[in-house]
Amino acid sequence: MTEKELRDKTKALGHIDKLIHEPARLLIISYLYILESADFIFLKAETGLTWGNLSTHISKLEQAEYVYIEKKFIRKKPHTLAKLTDQGKRAFEEYKKIMNQALN
Repeated sequence: MTEKELRDKTKALGHIDKLIHEPARLLIISYLYILESADFIFLKAETGLTWGNLSTHISKLEQAEYVYIEKKFIRKKPHTLAKLTDQGKRAFEEYKKIMNQALN
């Protein structure tokens, strides 16, 4: 690899979405990208996060409009579903593109 190629690869990392790059949020957004939606119980079980951590990270993704939260009741029990927005999908695809450029 030439010095210029190495510079180009490391320069790409400077443009990475740091909101997505955080490990817990990367796990959450990766699951939502593959599944399109998931409830909090599934996300908690798969990520190993506590309820508080999951809620905090989901809130940050929701504030960035990467995730949409749908709350409803099923048989009088609360059910919270997280879905990736179109903006979230685009952001994750851009994240993957930059990571692939840097790592290949």
